[in-house]
Parts: sequence; structure tokens; C-alpha cells
Amino acid sequence: MIPARFDYDVAESAAHAIELLGAGGGDTKLLAGGHSLIPALKLRIARPAKLVDIGRLSDLAYVRDGGTHVAIGALSRHAAVASNPLLAEHCPIVSYTAGQIGDPQVRHRGTLGGTLSHGDPASDLPAVMLALGAELVVQGKGGERVIPATELFTGVFETALAPDEMLVEARVPKLAASTGWAYVKANRRAQDWATVGVAALVHRDDGAVAGASIGLVNMGGTPLRARATEDALAGGSSAAEAAALVTDGTQPPSDQAGSSEYRAHLAQVITRRALEQALGN
Repeated sequence: MIPARFDYDVAESAAHAIELLGAGGGDTKLLAGGHSLIPALKLRIARPAKLVDIGRLSDLAYVRDGGTHVAIGALSRHAAVASNPLLAEHCPIVSYTAGQIGDPQVRHRGTLGGTLSHGDPASDLPAVMLALGAELVVQGKGGERVIPATELFTGVFETALAPDEMLVEARVPKLAASTGWAYVKANRRAQDWATVGVAALVHRDDGAVAGASIGLVNMGGTPLRARATEDALAGGSSAAEAAALVTDGTQPPSDQAGSSEYRAHLAQVITRRALEQALGN
């Protein structure tokens, strides 16, 4: 299909983009990589009055050492995140997951900020950010604020970002050497969205499991934490026993990739694999 008519502006800076967003009265969309927005425009699911192109803002494409965390600019391409040595050293679950997104074309155009701002519960990185307890920095006409990942995702394709705000940075914690991690997903083809995905972090103290953080992909209207599984693992349950509880509090959707019942079963299988990998790392 052909998109509905819209106006188009190119932002010269983050401040200029925020100014254009504010002037749009809530009917303006930011365009970065475009892999989510352009299909929505073609299907006329999205009909913004104006697009603001921020893809040329190179100052928002970076990975920096922030002391206790690694700061990732919102316009960092997935391919750059996947190959970044700082992330590979301090938060490898992020770089690994970025390398599993879509295909090379998607990874070289898609951006971290676009993925997180889109709020798609089938995306890979939102669940990773949730498991990590990441912080997201946003800017708007009212200034800068920091949103915990636990508060960013509010519904299907919905986030806590105000209409005049843009995501500028993600801050992911540096993982301890004793923290095991894994990201495992099941999809029909390599470039498809995850039918189910699991981001697992296992925290150890003197070799014993002291806690776990588990983010779920495509098991509800937002990325979810598998609290029952986390508590079971921390309480001494095996990976298989903890994985059996992963569907508690979830509402897996039914679609062309699988029924709700299939997803519930698949989530247990994928969670067990992820936990076994994390416990072995």
C-alpha cells in the first residue's frame, strides 16, 4: 500500500527534533532506521501528519564507558552494538542479542532507540533491557528525565514517552564476572520476530545462585519479567523446575506464529535452555 500523505522534516540536532515534535501537537513521528515505522505507514496503521528524520544525528550514535554502566546512544545501529568491544566485555548479553536481530540489512539500519521506543513486545532488546534493569534517558521540551526499563513499556506499541519526548540514551549496568547470561529465542526463520524469547541473567555469590533476572519476549502485551521463575531459581530450584513456572502472570498471544497454548509450552522449553546456558557461563 501507499502511505497516507505526510509532511517531512530533517532534524539538525536532538534539540531541533524535540522542537519539531512539540510543534506537531502529538501528531508527529520520529524516523530513524524506519524498519518498524515504514511498514506501519504503508499499511496505514500509522498516519502521522509529519515525519521528523533523525537518522543523520551522528552525535547520538555512540557506546561509552559510564563508570558503573555502559551508555549507548539511541541512534546506535544494531550492527554497531553487536560488534562493540566495550559491550562485549562488560554487558555481553546486549551485544549478543543485537547480533540476533533480523538479518544484516535490518541490523545495519535499525537502531537501539527505535526498537525501544516502538514498544513491540515481540522485539528482542526490550526484554534484555528489562532483565538488566537498564535506565533510559529521554529528552523533551521539559528537559531530561530517566525512565527505568520497568516503567518504559506500558502496552502493545505503547511506552511512557510523552509525545514531545525522544529517547537519547540507554544505560546498561556492567555485569559482574560471576553473572551468567543467555539470550535464547525461537523463530520460524532467522529474520522473523521471536515466537518466544528469553533473556536470562543468573547472579552468583561464592559460586551459589544468589538471584536471577529473566525477561520474556512475546508473552504478553509488553516485555515481562518471569518473577516466579526468578524466585524459584534463587530458592534452590533446578533450571527445569524454575522454567516450569515461567508462564505465571503471562498472557501469550495467538497469531500466525503459534497459538497461546503453543507459546506457553515453548516458553518453558526456551527458558530451561536459557537458564542452563546462563548457569554454565
